[in-house]
Amino acid sequence: MKELRLMKGNEAFAEAAIRAGADGYFGYPITPQSEVLEYLMAEQTELRTGMVTLQAESEIAAINMVYGGAACGKKVLTSSSSPGISLKQEGISYIASAELPCVILNVVRGGPGLGTIQPSQADYFQAVKGGGHGDYRSIVLAPASVQEMADFAGLGFDLAFKYRIPVIILSDGAIGQMMEKVLLDEQRPRLTIEEIRKNTPWATTGKTADRERNIVTSLNLESLKMESHNKKLQEKYKVIEENEVIYEKIGCEDAEYALVAYGTSARICQKAIQLARKEGIKVGILRLISLFPFPKKQIREMLDKVKGILCVEMSAGQMVEDVRLTVDGKIKVEHFGRMGGIIHTPDEIVEALKKQIIEA
Repeated sequence: MKELRLMKGNEAFAEAAIRAGADGYFGYPITPQSEVLEYLMAEQTELRTGMVTLQAESEIAAINMVYGGAACGKKVLTSSSSPGISLKQEGISYIASAELPCVILNVVRGGPGLGTIQPSQADYFQAVKGGGHGDYRSIVLAPASVQEMADFAGLGFDLAFKYRIPVIILSDGAIGQMMEKVLLDEQRPRLTIEEIRKNTPWATTGKTADRERNIVTSLNLESLKMESHNKKLQEKYKVIEENEVIYEKIGCEDAEYALVAYGTSARICQKAIQLARKEGIKVGILRLISLFPFPKKQIREMLDKVKGILCVEMSAGQMVEDVRLTVDGKIKVEHFGRMGGIIHTPDEIVEALKKQIIEA
């Protein structure tokens, strides 16, 4: 039976990770996500989790501990906020190349640089385009509520193991810090070493009677073999794009204009369309939940129905580039955003819709 609690987004994610059967968390404190580490440490002290929680000496150490745990077939995760995630990029690239499953939470804050501890969405490029070196992708999920912070912990592990890929939960400081009611799943059992060997035959669980020991690495000095490995990765990403797109349409049935947004911006857009419709403006929202895979098909389906799209982000304009590429100039696409930790208001969004799309 599910349990109802009132929790912060960061705490809900941590509790849900425990209940999803996580074996290990490796992280380092940074505002506004430190509650994840603090919550898991407290629960470990109470000896209820059955998982390892460790504050590493740095973000670089933490992601490489995730690499090691994932190579053993364990459910492992980490969390950080923007500058900390930047430090993890090399390790994420290694994990992606080695085809290992893990979950990475980024509670985004304003930048660039050390910036501010206020919420932002300016890490979209970093998460969706790879972030580190090489031709790799991660699955990226964007929660818009405390409930989804909890839900995406379990979903993240499911997708990570299904495709042997890093899964990034791209949240922000507002969702990480806000408190809402959340329904938590029951505790999933953790796998035994025998079950891990059966379910993850690629894992480094040592030599057994029926196979040699596995070697996990991202190194391949032979160019033709490395190209073949890259082609294999690209084929996997195509399968993900075909099968794992997640989105939500709000008020799109009769919409003449569309707002495209994710996370906190999508929440604010819901109030914005209420205000707009009071003025007789028929507008709906396409809320992106999976940022990779990107909902190209769903955006293209809107082209014959709406006159223009306004992309709403807490950034200088990042997601808007993917929307424009998808639309391919067939209808007007504009961007409205605030930066540096400032959250836009519903009234500002309505005014931007009028000036940039309707009246332009």
